[in-house]
Amino acid sequence: MTFELTNKRVYVAGHRGMVGSAVVRRLATEGCEVITAGRDVVDLKRQAEVEVFMRDAKPDAIVMAAAKVGGILANDTYPADFLYDNLIIEANVTQAAFENGISKMLFLGSSCIYPKMAEQPITEDALLTGPLEPTNEWYAIAKIAGIKLGQAYRKQHGCDFISAMPTNLYGPGDNFDLNSSHVMPALVRKAHEAKLRGDKQIVVWGTGTPRREFLHADDCADALVFLLKSYSGHEHVNVGSGEDISILELTKLVCEVVGFKGEIVHDLSKPDGTLRKLMSADRLREMGWAPRIGLREGIESTYRWFLDMGTGRTAA
Repeated sequence: MTFELTNKRVYVAGHRGMVGSAVVRRLATEGCEVITAGRDVVDLKRQAEVEVFMRDAKPDAIVMAAAKVGGILANDTYPADFLYDNLIIEANVTQAAFENGISKMLFLGSSCIYPKMAEQPITEDALLTGPLEPTNEWYAIAKIAGIKLGQAYRKQHGCDFISAMPTNLYGPGDNFDLNSSHVMPALVRKAHEAKLRGDKQIVVWGTGTPRREFLHADDCADALVFLLKSYSGHEHVNVGSGEDISILELTKLVCEVVGFKGEIVHDLSKPDGTLRKLMSADRLREMGWAPRIGLREGIESTYRWFLDMGTGRTAA
């Protein structure tokens, strides 16, 4: 059965984040009313506030993109915050969605839910088959709980709650802080600032041989809307490009887009991390969805946003 969005009220939780804002943009073409609310309106960690908001807003569907997120350092420094905040946010929203008879809810997870040594490419059934990556296990455990919570409400109450697991995302609205950003925005900023300073080289961690998968946030949003409209099932669904690239190849591509012509130097004192992390995209492809934004095109649009927002005007 298709869940039609026309004339529906869709609440996007986490609308100010990279993914949430992309979903808001994508929903603008669906003929639905998009509902958003900042923390000044409803604190998702406060059960009473969530209950009142959901009762008054009366959404027909929810895209659950709200979460406490951060890199390895943040996860290691604030494990209790990452576990508690994400558990309480997803529990409050899921319970309120059930109590108010919300027709459809899509919970957004993360590829970090999978075991550290999962077979590549990672299929959905790899969940809970091995130990997690220790550096972000707190966030991963919370996200796994969110998936299972939706499944439990589906099993016990018949709620049409589904989950999607995006791969590494990038695009407009990304975090370009070198102390907390992920590899793609970090490379964009490092290459840009090296170009402004006239540096002759850019330094990357490790050997550059690890391979990673990337998906533009707008492609992710398109996939999420596709699932919201056409998928109703117990199991979560991977959302990815189905292709990976080495960190060295990615660095070269980013430098080409940014216009940095210096040398790429490897800091071999730094770790490579997991050698490969690629999710299987077969299930979503079989449903009829595929990404449309190529990696170079996506990096170019991300760099334009970086410049337009003024973050790239001066070298740090």
